Amino acid sequence: QVQLVESGGGLVQAGESLRLSCAASGPISDTYAMGWFRQAPGRERELIAGIRWSGGSAFYGDSARGRFIISRESAKNTVDLTINSAKPEDTAKWYCAADPTTVVQTKRIRFWGQGTQVTVSS
Repeated sequence: QVQLVESGGGLVQAGESLRLSCAASGPISDTYAMGWFRQAPGRERELIAGIRWSGGSAFYGDSARGRFIISRESAKNTVDLTINSAKPEDTAKWYCAADPTTVVQTKRIRFWGQGTQVTVSS
């Protein structure tokens, strides 16, 4: 069973940057798709960015708008998400996800972390 643990959330001021990390353990292969999702109160979980566990090309969701960078950090065995120029709209619970094939179809994703809360004050 793949296990995902997010970290790095907290309270930040608008305009600041922060970095979220997703530590993965268990039988995760290089072909696994990894993703970061944002879920604000009362809203659906939305894909922000994705990358393969092996690294390589990243892709970004429609909501990303250039402020996010997803990266595979081999030394830490994590998938990180850097949020630049944080906005109050980033206030949400942020989730890491993993799936053997794709993270684009949210409802079919196999593995989720518990999430980490990010609060952006204006």
